[in-house]
Amino acid sequence: MNLRHVGVVYRKELRDQLRDRRTLISMIVVPILLMPVLMFGLTALMVKLLQRAQREAATVMLLGAEHAPTVAERIRAAEGIKVVPPADDYARQIEAKTLRAAVEFPPGFERRLAGDEPPGALRVKIYHYEGEIRSLFAIRSLREILRDYRDQVVEQRLAARRLSRDLLDPFETQEKNVASPEKVGGERLGGLIPYMIIILCLTGAMYPAIDLTAGEKERGTIETILASPVSRGALAMGKFLTVFTASLATALLSLGSLAVTLMFMPAMGELRSAGSGTPLFQIALSAKGLAVVVGMVMPLAVMFSAALLAIALLAKSFKEAQSYISPLMIVVIMPAVVAILPGIELDAKLALVPILNVSLVSKQILTGNYQWNYIGLIFLSSCVYAALALGVAAAVFRRESVLFRS
Repeated sequence: MNLRHVGVVYRKELRDQLRDRRTLISMIVVPILLMPVLMFGLTALMVKLLQRAQREAATVMLLGAEHAPTVAERIRAAEGIKVVPPADDYARQIEAKTLRAAVEFPPGFERRLAGDEPPGALRVKIYHYEGEIRSLFAIRSLREILRDYRDQVVEQRLAARRLSRDLLDPFETQEKNVASPEKVGGERLGGLIPYMIIILCLTGAMYPAIDLTAGEKERGTIETILASPVSRGALAMGKFLTVFTASLATALLSLGSLAVTLMFMPAMGELRSAGSGTPLFQIALSAKGLAVVVGMVMPLAVMFSAALLAIALLAKSFKEAQSYISPLMIVVIMPAVVAILPGIELDAKLALVPILNVSLVSKQILTGNYQWNYIGLIFLSSCVYAALALGVAAAVFRRESVLFRS
């Protein structure tokens, strides 16, 4: 194979791709804008929705309020709670999200509470919509009111027996984070970042791979290229390098965009958890971790580029190539999603599963956990898969029946 011919083909194809607006959008614009939109846009939207849900008065229904007049009055006077008249269809209203929660007091609640009822005999039920954010805020407020009332009852009983409240609190607990900001940030985004990079690595190579193969057939220019005084291997390698460049550039630009985005995240002072001054995001990802992740992604980019080139070469039109490649998205997304799931830990078996292994080890790397034995094994196995994909692409490119399929 003549390397000079490979360079000529590579420069020619890369120049043509950079002139294409669709390639520039998928390779440059999308990875640069995606991370800021995800980090700033979605986070700001999430916080805005949470704050609006907190400001909105939660509709609460009291069932058996006559049995607990003191607690019922406290609930009615609580800020952010709107008590509605009782009804038999409270469950249906909660499911329809017109009612956030309902509190049911047992008969003779306060009278029995003042007596000698055994522990556990009295039970206040709170009906709610699990997973619904406004219902969650409502039951949180109700829990606080009921807890305060329970503490008051306990203090009254202790005072009647001339006992100190301190008897119930023999010791205090204090929570202290010992993990570094890098590890905290890696745990929060360690699964999402590799997932996004892998998907972008694939999508960045997708359009160039289709355009350089099926697109050439559709335009009728592949015969002219094959008739040039360049070997078939040099043509295949030049096209592959063009697709690989697009894939790697997309991954690098997305990582660079992420790094810049994280630099500005601390300035987003409004993104703070409700009721406290702690920021929702305290993320610190090291340059070393990002560099190692890039190294792990490179053989994956080779595998994606070669596989896309081989698949797209089988098609005779741009549209047909898209239909062939679309199922590949599912094949790539599934292992990348599995790596995000809790409880999935890297081991020797998973280190040999393509895509999943890179996603899992990248998650560990971003938490500052460098298991070099797994890193080496995954890099080696990824290189083997990439070489196999490249071999398949080269074999397909030599088949006349595929190249001149019409």
